[in-house]
Amino acid sequence: MTPPPASAGAVAPHGTGVRRALRYLVRIPLLLVHLLVGLPLVLLLLTPVTAGMRVGDEPLQHRVIRAWQAGLVWIFGFRPRRLGTPLPGATMFVANHVSWVDISMLHSQRMMGFVAKREIESWPLVGWLAARGETIFHHRGNTESLGGVLHEMLARLRHGRSVGVFPEGGTRGGGEVGPFHARIFLAAVEAGVPVQPVALRYGDRGVAQTVVAFGPRENFLSNFVRLLGEPPRRAEVHFLAPIAPGDADGRRRIAELARARIVDAMAR
Repeated sequence: MTPPPASAGAVAPHGTGVRRALRYLVRIPLLLVHLLVGLPLVLLLLTPVTAGMRVGDEPLQHRVIRAWQAGLVWIFGFRPRRLGTPLPGATMFVANHVSWVDISMLHSQRMMGFVAKREIESWPLVGWLAARGETIFHHRGNTESLGGVLHEMLARLRHGRSVGVFPEGGTRGGGEVGPFHARIFLAAVEAGVPVQPVALRYGDRGVAQTVVAFGPRENFLSNFVRLLGEPPRRAEVHFLAPIAPGDADGRRRIAELARARIVDAMAR
């Protein structure tokens, strides 16, 4: 994927000065309420007592997590728009990776246990929340860790639960969709479950990808603070045509097909 040309209305980091200060003035209190009031309420509902309760066709605990994540992305100024329908039941969801926001954005639409780098586990608040959101932590570059991740993914899929993966293996600055690592798709092949690609686009026609992404010298905290002051913008979550078991021969072909569908959606 190549960034849209400037004439298409490309968005650059902006909002400094009075308008950014006003956004901080409004959003920081909202974020504190969301953390200090909303989060304890969520934890009260994430207990063994509520484990079997359902709201419609969804477990109550999943609905609560999704609602909290939806509130978080709204405070940051994102206005999500879902296109397409996420598959029910055991599914491997695979998406392009732009920023830490991606997990909250996807969780606001569909509950899934993500595979994420182990460093996130030590991030303030986010790591703790990720663990409560059924995240599977992976030590990058460690073959033994990847084997454990694939084993856990396979177990969850075989028990009818969904998992979410960023097959690029990391964020890439928002300017392109990188190659997908095929090995991570082995769990879907072994479990015989569908793979559903998901395209995440920030801003109209995806023009804010590089704004939302980590900057060259940004860490999690600086990106978090910067995004809290950014102007409101659309966030599109495209649930694309799934790849059913047997539609593609082998994990490498599934990886190529999933990436192609995401790249196509980003270009539209």
